[in-house]
Formats: sequence, structure tokens, C-alpha cells
Amino acid sequence: MRRATLSLALTVLVAGSAGLAHAAGDAAAGKAKSAACAGCHGANGISMMPNAPNLAGQKEAYFIKTMKDYRDGKRQDPMMAPAAKGLSDADFANLAAYYAGMK
Repeated sequence: MRRATLSLALTVLVAGSAGLAHAAGDAAAGKAKSAACAGCHGANGISMMPNAPNLAGQKEAYFIKTMKDYRDGKRQDPMMAPAAKGLSDADFANLAAYYAGMK
């Protein structure tokens, strides 16, 4: 019984890890998409506006969740909600990869 439980746990762990690796975005595509973000968040991901956060170095999972929450209405902001509406999950992953790679 214990061996079966361990085997199941390892299977779930490996399957979950494969899903995370597959979700990684394309930083080059994110850079191309980031032009619309630069007005508030800066061309290099460092905002000069006091109410806009820096995106450079942002963790991918946090970026993606936040953007989905804006798009899906779970998080409200008069600037970000409309900006996120037209973006896909792939766009979010690509932008996240781009900004996470900035230091």
C-alpha cells in the first residue's frame, strides 16, 4: 500500500512538473507584445509612474495570475482591466517570460 501511494505521488509530481515546463512563454514574442505596456511600465520594465509597478524581474506565475485576474474581472483597475481584456493566456505567458528575464 505504501509503495502504491509513493508511486502515485511521484506520478502526480512528474505530471505536474511537465505541465509547468509546457506553460513557459516565449520571451521574444513577449518583447514584441510589450510595446503597449511600455507607456506606463517603462521600455525596460522600470516604471517612472508612481502608481504603475515595475515589471522587470517579476515572477512569471505572479504576472500571469495578476493579468488573468484583470482580464477575468477578479481584480479591478481602470487602466489594467481594459489592457488585459484583449490578451490571451499565451500572450500572458510570453509577456511573463520577457519581464521575468529582465534584471
